[in-house]
Amino acid sequence: MRQTFAVLLLALAVSSHLPSAGASGTPSREPGEVVIEKASLTTSETGKLAFELGTLYVPENRADPKSRLIGVGFARFRALRPTGSPPLFLLPGGPGYSFLMELRQSSKKLASSLRDVLLYRRFADVVLVDQRGYSQRGDILKFRYRDPGRPLDQPASLASETAAYVGMAKAAVAEFAGSGIDLRGYTVKDCADDVDDLRQAIGYGRIILVGGSFGSQWSFAVMRRHPDIVARALLWGVEPLDNGVDMPSDVLAAIRRIWREEEKDPQWQPYLPPGGFTAAASEVLRRLEQAPVVVRVKNDQTHETIPITLGREDFQRDFLRVQEPAFLLSLYYEHYDRWARSVLKERSDHEEDTALIGILIDSSLGVTPKRELRLRRDPAVGFLGLWQLAPLEAVADIWPSPDVGDAFRTEVVSPIPVVFVNGDWDTSTPVENALEVAPFFPKGRVLVGVNGRHGVLEQIDKTLPKVMAALLEFLRTGKTANLPDRVTLPIDRKDFDAIDFPPPEHKPVSLRDP
Repeated sequence: MRQTFAVLLLALAVSSHLPSAGASGTPSREPGEVVIEKASLTTSETGKLAFELGTLYVPENRADPKSRLIGVGFARFRALRPTGSPPLFLLPGGPGYSFLMELRQSSKKLASSLRDVLLYRRFADVVLVDQRGYSQRGDILKFRYRDPGRPLDQPASLASETAAYVGMAKAAVAEFAGSGIDLRGYTVKDCADDVDDLRQAIGYGRIILVGGSFGSQWSFAVMRRHPDIVARALLWGVEPLDNGVDMPSDVLAAIRRIWREEEKDPQWQPYLPPGGFTAAASEVLRRLEQAPVVVRVKNDQTHETIPITLGREDFQRDFLRVQEPAFLLSLYYEHYDRWARSVLKERSDHEEDTALIGILIDSSLGVTPKRELRLRRDPAVGFLGLWQLAPLEAVADIWPSPDVGDAFRTEVVSPIPVVFVNGDWDTSTPVENALEVAPFFPKGRVLVGVNGRHGVLEQIDKTLPKVMAALLEFLRTGKTANLPDRVTLPIDRKDFDAIDFPPPEHKPVSLRDP
C-alpha cells in the first residue's frame, strides 16, 4: 500500500486547510477548457528547456450538474522530433504527489525530475499530469490535525487507534461540509476521467501510460474506464485496483528475500540466532505476546527519563521499520532504546498536515469481499496485523468519496500491451501484485528485478542501461523482443544501517533451549 494508515491513526482533533470554494474555478471557464502558458527551466544537463505549463478545468463532481469547476495542472514537453509515436502521459504516485511541484528552478530535485522526461521526449511528447485535489494550479486539499498524544504506559492498540481515526474522519468531514468543496468527486475514477478530458483538450488520439505505485493504479483505472485510448503502458511498483491493501504474506515474502540475502553478509554472522532473521523476528514477537516491555528513555526536550510501554501491536504496526537487519537484531538482543524513542515521538502531542486525496481515493477503492477474506485469514497477520485493513473499513462510510464497486475492483481481460516491472524486495507494492494481474493482460510482459525495491525503474535506469533501452523500445514501438523476464540488480549496502553494539557472548536462553 502506498501510504500506511498507521501513520494517520494519530488524530483526535482536526483543523482543516480549506481553499476557497472558487479557488480553482471561475464562471468564465468551461468544462474541458485548458489554459496554457509558455515556461522554461535551465539545468547544466539540458541548458534552457522550454515546455508548456497548463491548467485543465473539470467538474469537481461529474455526477452533479451544478458542480463547481476545479483546476488540474499539467506540463507538456514536446518531442525532439516528430516520430508518429503516441504521447506519454506520466501519472504520479501518492496519492498526494505532483511532478509539477518539482518543475521549479529552485527545486533540488529538478535534474532528477527531468531525467525521465529527457529520455522519453526523444521519441514522443511527454505530458505530466497532476492529481485533482493535489495541484498547485487548482486546489491542494489538506487538513491539519492535532494529536494530543497517547498514553506512554500502555502498548499500542489497533482497536483504540482505529476508533480515534473514526473520530478524526468525522471531524474532518464536518470541517469541509460548509466549505463549498464537494469531497464526493475525489475517486480514482474521476482521476481517470481527467486524463481522458486532458487528452481530448490538448489534441491527442491514443496515449501511452507511464506510472508507478499509485500511478500504476491510476493507469489501471484509465485502462478500465477508457480502454480505447490507451496504446500501451509501462507500470512499475504495481498496484492493481483491488490491491490497495497489501497481502501480509506478500509483504513478508519480500522481507524474507531481503533477510535471506543479508544473512550472507559477514557483518551479521556474530549476531544471528539459529534460524536467522526470521527466528529473531519470531522471538521478539513471542516475547511481546507474553508481556509488553517497558523501556526508560530520556526526553530530549525535558531531559526527564520516561518509561515507554511497547507491545505486540506496536511491533506489528512498525514491522516495516523494525524488520531492517540492524533494527531487528537490536530488538532481539533487548536493545529497545531506538524503537522506544521513535514511539515516544509518535505518541507525543504534535500537529500534522495530511493530503486529503490519498484518504479519499483509498476509502473509495476499498477491497472486494474475496480479498477481504484472504486478508483476514492470511498467515502473516501475526507479524503485520490488520493495520491497513481495519482503519480503511472503519471509515468507509464516513468519507464522502463513493465506493467504486466490486465490478470495478475485479480484474477483467484486457488486450492492451503492458509491461509490468516490479522489484522482489518491494515491501510497498509486493511483486506478487504484478504476477497476479499479469494473466489478465495476454499481450503483457512481466520484468522482475531481483533485489529491486519500490523505485525499481530508477534502479534499472542507473545500473542496467541495456534493459532500460529495451523498456524505451517498448514505449516507442510496442516491441518486447529484447526485454528479459528477470534481471538482478546490485545491492547497495548503504541501504542498511550498521549495528551499533558489540556481538553478544551468549544467545538468549529461549532460542538455545530445545
